[in-house]
Amino acid sequence: MQTYKEKVINYIKENTDLVFLLVIGGLYSLGLFLSNTFVNIYLWKQSGDYVTIALYNLGIYTLQPLTFILAGKMAKKIDRVFLLRLGVIFLSLFFLSVLFIGDSAASFHFYLGGLLGIGFGFYWLAFNVLTFEITEPNTRDVFNGFLGVLQSFGGMIGPLIAGIIIANMEANFGYKTIFTISFFMFIGAVICSFFLSKRNAEGAYHFKRILQERKHNKNWKKILNAHVFQGLREGIFLFVIAIWVFIATGSELALGMFNLFLSGLSFVFYFLVTKFIKPNLRKKSILVGAILLYTAIYIILFNVSYAALILYAIVIGIAYPIINVPYASLTYDVIGKAWRARDLRIEYIVVRELYVNAGRVVAIVVFLLSVTFINPEKIIPILLVIFGAGHLFIYFFIKDIYLIKNKEDEIMKKEELPDEKNR
Repeated sequence: MQTYKEKVINYIKENTDLVFLLVIGGLYSLGLFLSNTFVNIYLWKQSGDYVTIALYNLGIYTLQPLTFILAGKMAKKIDRVFLLRLGVIFLSLFFLSVLFIGDSAASFHFYLGGLLGIGFGFYWLAFNVLTFEITEPNTRDVFNGFLGVLQSFGGMIGPLIAGIIIANMEANFGYKTIFTISFFMFIGAVICSFFLSKRNAEGAYHFKRILQERKHNKNWKKILNAHVFQGLREGIFLFVIAIWVFIATGSELALGMFNLFLSGLSFVFYFLVTKFIKPNLRKKSILVGAILLYTAIYIILFNVSYAALILYAIVIGIAYPIINVPYASLTYDVIGKAWRARDLRIEYIVVRELYVNAGRVVAIVVFLLSVTFINPEKIIPILLVIFGAGHLFIYFFIKDIYLIKNKEDEIMKKEELPDEKNR
């Protein structure tokens, strides 16, 4: 009988690409969590207004989907692993730009956000396509679970270490230190990418055709609509809560502790979700997680104290794994059973990201307009209540998704693409 150590070694040998993709995801998460949360605070300390922060995030979520479309076309012609490296290189350039610009960073909010969005676009297109190709239906929950564990670990120690560094260094030297560390983390991810097998795709780029596929495939349409509502919540929650923690405490270390509680609970629950939530429980899991996530808003709605924020972090730290693991796996399974998924998997990933970022952009634009004409202290809680319901709507879209073949699917499979008709 094999020992546990021998089983692990054999698994790594048999699944080298999967293991290295997890390592890259872990380095990316640690580098990003170490610094990205604090970029919002860095800009806030320079500008002191929500508009600057919103425009920075708008730059991210405007350029990210545009880059996805371009990266998808490139992925049909070149190695996707190269695109992964390209994404990490742009992320490295982002942190170098922040270091170079320094105290004037707030004046370049949209430029910096756009640079980060380009990096995200190349990285996540490649990472998502590689995830789809490297994992199988029976390994997806495990992969997404372990990826969630690594992301939670990065989210747990990254902001805490960053908060300690910033708190114990003078002026902005602490910020420059953590941005430099993140830069080297991304260099490590680039190095690891050279251990992945080359993966090329063939054929023309049929982005518009897969965009239209929602008219023929009900499951595809439902999962896309779900991603819009996911984006609506993420659009403002990704930066507003961090600003609230900093305003309530005036301390970067306190923000690091907030993320420690959030990611610490997620770290544990990603393990539990991976072990106990099987495919037949995915929809119920998403509903339970969505209810927890929305209920958590009311903890901080009327009392923005640090204690309330920590309690909020604990609740969402439990909720996110319960949603994310089954939701990600369900999305990949919908794509896997969709029309011509093997040939057009890149297009499916691109269209999905277009929808989730559309939701984010809508939320940020509404936020910008609202805080421009209405007192932020009055309107932001209302926006959180409205957009915070995004994950609840996810459930109502995915509850009727059934992954079975039918005659309509078989008819659609016979359709030829334009480049095939001319062969």
